[in-house]
Amino acid sequence: MLITLIVIGVIVAILLFVVIGGYNKLVALDQRADQSFADIDVQLKQRQDLIPNLVETVKGYAAHERGTLDAVTQARAAAAGATSVNDKVQAENMLTGALGRLFAVAEAYPDLKANTNYLELQRELSDLENKLAAARRFFNNAVSEFNAVRRQFPTVLFAGLVGFGSDKPFFDVGAAERAALNAAPPQVQF
Repeated sequence: MLITLIVIGVIVAILLFVVIGGYNKLVALDQRADQSFADIDVQLKQRQDLIPNLVETVKGYAAHERGTLDAVTQARAAAAGATSVNDKVQAENMLTGALGRLFAVAEAYPDLKANTNYLELQRELSDLENKLAAARRFFNNAVSEFNAVRRQFPTVLFAGLVGFGSDKPFFDVGAAERAALNAAPPQVQF
């Protein structure tokens, strides 16, 4: 009888160790994904703060391109108001496409392309885009690790019971960037 109790005690201790270890790993990976998304959020906020200056600069040279400028402004407002990962991804896809159209319009104005303010804003935006790409890669890696551990045995047996029942979504803006590259440039008429 004593040996049976000892065996049961050892089994329970091992199970508790596995559950606690798995739970702690999920918490750490969840925190890492949340932190990396917060890093993306900071970059997105900086990008959104830069866009009005860019729009105003282009407005001075291309006032009749009102539709493109309005699209950028609306896309920026949608991106600023997005709260969830999926909403932010969708809004940022719209913003990326609108910015692509704005830069296509700017190509038609040699004076604008030579404007130092415009060039500085474009450089800053390019720098932010590079930082965003790195932050998205880091976030997607953290999400991938979280999702993999959540699905692995034995974690999959209790992940849903402790609040980790679903995969985290990836931050994928590749589709919008591909669409922006394939889009026809706007027609400029005088």
